[in-house]
Amino acid sequence: MKIQIINGPNLNLLGVREPSIYGNTSIEDYITELKTVYPAIEIDYYQSNVEGELINKLHEIGFIYDGIILNAGGYTHTSVALADAIAAIKTPVVEVHISNIYAREEYRHVSLTGKNCQGVLTGFGMNGYRLAIESLLI
Repeated sequence: MKIQIINGPNLNLLGVREPSIYGNTSIEDYITELKTVYPAIEIDYYQSNVEGELINKLHEIGFIYDGIILNAGGYTHTSVALADAIAAIKTPVVEVHISNIYAREEYRHVSLTGKNCQGVLTGFGMNGYRLAIESLLI
């Protein structure tokens, strides 16, 4: 099984960015943990701050991977193009948000991308990525 984790803008700063919201663990350390927990799954990681690069990655892997875990960051709330890219591919996508987007600023309460995903996990911290993997195993 191959799963691609895709993180959007500013998520390259996990572990140092607003630790009260996002925690102290870097994404690299967390992915290492996930690979230990799921040794039979090939887990790949990609991050970009650029919307078009995220779309290109979805197009590249969206017909060959078994699952995609997407944390589109701020693009979740603004990107029709990213939502369209998710709708255009065959691989199931699970949307993840580290913080509870419904407990934050009102503009974060809307997910343009979520309707095209298999499911949405929000507010479980970094554990949301593990829960997303579990949902793809069902």
